[in-house]
Amino acid sequence: MASNERLRKESGLPDYPRTETSPRPISFYVILGAVLFAFIRTFSLLSPILLSFLLVLLISLAVNPVISRMRAWTGGRKIPTGLVVAGLTAVMVLAGWSLFGPMKDSVIKISVAVPDYWERLQKPLIKIEQQAVIFEEKLQVEVSTEIAREDRSTEKSEIIPKIPPQALHLEESNSFRSYLNGMFKDLFGSFTAVAFNGAHILVVLVTVFFGVVFMLMNPRPVFGAMLSLLPEEHHPKALIILQRIGKFIPAWAGATALGMLTIGFLVFLLMWPIFGFMDALVLGLIAGVLEAVPFMGPILSALPALLLALGQGGMTPLWVLLIFAAVQALENNMILPFIMAQGMKLHPLAVIFSVLLCVAAFGVLGVLIAAPLVAIVRIVHDELYRKRFLPHVTNEDLDHLAGIALHETRPDER
Repeated sequence: MASNERLRKESGLPDYPRTETSPRPISFYVILGAVLFAFIRTFSLLSPILLSFLLVLLISLAVNPVISRMRAWTGGRKIPTGLVVAGLTAVMVLAGWSLFGPMKDSVIKISVAVPDYWERLQKPLIKIEQQAVIFEEKLQVEVSTEIAREDRSTEKSEIIPKIPPQALHLEESNSFRSYLNGMFKDLFGSFTAVAFNGAHILVVLVTVFFGVVFMLMNPRPVFGAMLSLLPEEHHPKALIILQRIGKFIPAWAGATALGMLTIGFLVFLLMWPIFGFMDALVLGLIAGVLEAVPFMGPILSALPALLLALGQGGMTPLWVLLIFAAVQALENNMILPFIMAQGMKLHPLAVIFSVLLCVAAFGVLGVLIAAPLVAIVRIVHDELYRKRFLPHVTNEDLDHLAGIALHETRPDER
């Protein structure tokens, strides 16, 4: 109670009149359990709505410091929101318009390179198939001859059916390629499924765009509604958590944007001598955008460059692979540690599991909230659990206990 009173004074919350809280009836917990069960059962239908709401909150918190500073000049939030939205829209439209031509040319080159590479890949496969067919024909003749000799020796007159070599050749030559074609079809999915997923993503993005606009214009009712779901004695803690999240999200978004610009520009400079200015510009844009995807982004950004390199042939694919490996090493050891502050560093294992969880729950767009979700969970854990049950345990104490559990000791602890 004393800590709640201190938090109430520090946060400037009004002094609500105290009310006596009575024990909740058993019906309350029954209804709560029924609501949770219904939410779990209908999560597949509610996940796009929940994802859109989370993206709106995260983007609004990331842009809110800019709106707050401009609000001091204009006296309101509508004009700064309109200016920020118009500026971002203009930048995206101009970038898309300027990159449409190079992107179209690069897509055409990739689409031409892929069939050529697939044709070159099929040639050794066809040779292997033909050798297998010849070996199968020889084996069939030998087996038929051996069976015929055994029948003559036992004076049996059974007729041994023989498979025509032409039918065997046709069947064997088509089996492996048919399997590969079926595998690629299953991998990429049907056109209907791709179109449905694309439409779903488009609807979510449009919803998030307008949601962010209205949220930035007047965010207080939304946060007030969130606080109204909590009992008043928990308002000080909820306010502290929201303030910490509100400080972390803009810093994380700024560091992520700076990392995207750095990686995109670096890939552009390194790909320029290999593919030329236009293709390097497109590859840099792809690498910069996919930098927002934790861990998988750099791997996915290397695929278009490798496809273009395969079209050129020679040692180009090897050089491109080495360049992307060097960029990845430089990013992990120099760029990210320099850009990310100490308080924003997240454990890679936690981010990986968060990515898997968010993708399973929300689909492809779930990767956008994976990293901030880890930070939010950590903030909530610090405020609600650690300060109550581990008030005197520091990070150094936890690290020391972990070392003991792993039978490890640092040199200064010996």
